[in-house]
Amino acid sequence: MAADTVRTWVAGWAVSRGTPAPVEKPWGYFIEVAGRPEEVGRHVLPETDEALVRSAAASVTAPRTWIKAPAEPELVEPWLPAGWVREESGYLMATDLTTTHPVAPEGYSAAIESVGDVRYVRVLHADGTLAAQGQMALVGEASIVDRVITDEAHRRRGLGQFVMRLLADHALQEGARLGVLGATPAGRALYETLGWKQRATLAEFVYRP
Repeated sequence: MAADTVRTWVAGWAVSRGTPAPVEKPWGYFIEVAGRPEEVGRHVLPETDEALVRSAAASVTAPRTWIKAPAEPELVEPWLPAGWVREESGYLMATDLTTTHPVAPEGYSAAIESVGDVRYVRVLHADGTLAAQGQMALVGEASIVDRVITDEAHRRRGLGQFVMRLLADHALQEGARLGVLGATPAGRALYETLGWKQRATLAEFVYRP
């Protein structure tokens, strides 16, 4: 169910980003976010219902607070009062993890660092420059993948797939079975080639009165 996937994603995203733990609200969860000029906090709704969306929006007074809900944005937008701006939709995706024993493309090497429940992958070019990276948070039997980025100069060389496969292998080694992530439109195609399935569209709005 999308609601269960949302809950897992919220918990893992907070661990991955080092934010305070999500606070339960009548409509879902609130995460306080610091250090991001575009965001001070986010309300994430596991289920999309007009009364829940209106209640979440009514609780917001701070500009740059976001609402994210598993629904098409056209459904949610009429329920929001003035001051809310529609942003590009995201996609909630999940997969059953499988081991693939990936090998770094020629000319690249990878390193994995563990900090608490977060694992960081960094892929270096032979000249020492950072070519790609990604991270995941481990929450129970789930791995929440986050911040998978390939430097523009190193794209179209399979580094994004390599990072994703490496994260999956390490997640399985640590007892995870399920992979969850929030994808941008640009990233969704990569994840689909690796067998990830869309569980829901994430309607995203930000309060900019």
